[in-house]
Amino acid sequence: RDAKMKLSSIALTLGSAAAFVQQPAVPTPVRVAGAKEELVAVAEANPDKLGMNIGFYDPLGVTELDFWNIGTEATIGYLRHSEIKHGRVA
Repeated sequence: RDAKMKLSSIALTLGSAAAFVQQPAVPTPVRVAGAKEELVAVAEANPDKLGMNIGFYDPLGVTELDFWNIGTEATIGYLRHSEIKHGRVA
């Protein structure tokens, strides 16, 4: 009876330890080609009066920035990801 109790407690301990093992991260592909052109198209397709009059407006030149030498397309992708992550939509 003691051996059976020890065996079952070891099995339960080892089984629950698997819940704390970190799963390997699977990278998700991000489409960044044509990001600036897509921003311009979305801005120009805005159906409200303000969007139709202004169109694409980038006074700070954010679409030309290059964070960490990853390229402008990847920088736009990074900024979009950050907006989604932090609950803001542009």
